[in-house]
Amino acid sequence: MKKLFFILSLFLVTATAIKAQDDEKIRDKMREYIQQRMRLTQHESERFTPVFLRYFREWRTTLKDNQGDRLILQQKIVELRIRYRTEFRDIVGERRSNEIYEHQEKFIRELKQIRQERIMERRGPGMRARIINSQVI
Repeated sequence: MKKLFFILSLFLVTATAIKAQDDEKIRDKMREYIQQRMRLTQHESERFTPVFLRYFREWRTTLKDNQGDRLILQQKIVELRIRYRTEFRDIVGERRSNEIYEHQEKFIRELKQIRQERIMERRGPGMRARIINSQVI
């Protein structure tokens, strides 16, 4: 029994560590994506990174804490963006501060599309045709 509990605990710890690594990879890729799309200078990038890391951490927490109610989730995300917009504005200016969120949304859409394509590749050509046909209908 102790052995089973130990194995289960080890599995949960490993799964949590892997999930944290995935979050860090996504966070870093998103930050790089936004910085490249906005063509931030070296100075802007240095100032942007710590603010973005705090924003991303709060954004992920907000997503996790408000999964049950879509409307409340949207409200919390808007509140978070408004709060961070002033910090981003001090770094990149008024007009460009809103672009950060547009690039974030674009990154998320592209990430979802890549994941969907990978799922379809794993399922094979027969399943791919069924998925495509069902989406058309």
